[in-house]
Amino acid sequence: MSKKNDLGRRKRLHEFELRKEKEEKEKKERKLKARQEKMKVDGKEEKKKLKRKRGFKVGKNKKVQTKLSALTKAKAAQAMEIDG
Repeated sequence: MSKKNDLGRRKRLHEFELRKEKEEKEKKERKLKARQEKMKVDGKEEKKKLKRKRGFKVGKNKKVQTKLSALTKAKAAQAMEIDG
């Protein structure tokens, strides 16, 4: 019997490939989740912190602003046309 046709070897290879695919899928999911958490901005926590503090606040409030490039705006407009 050749090595290629050995049932035990094929079974182990198949299990290894399944495990590898599962790990890659989990890794992609973790990476996507981390990216989404990074992109998420919640101002509620900052407001709660400000309410707890009393006295003077020195400095400017930092606001998160997202600026879209011309290319991104064009892609968004194109996507809206397709959807609508």
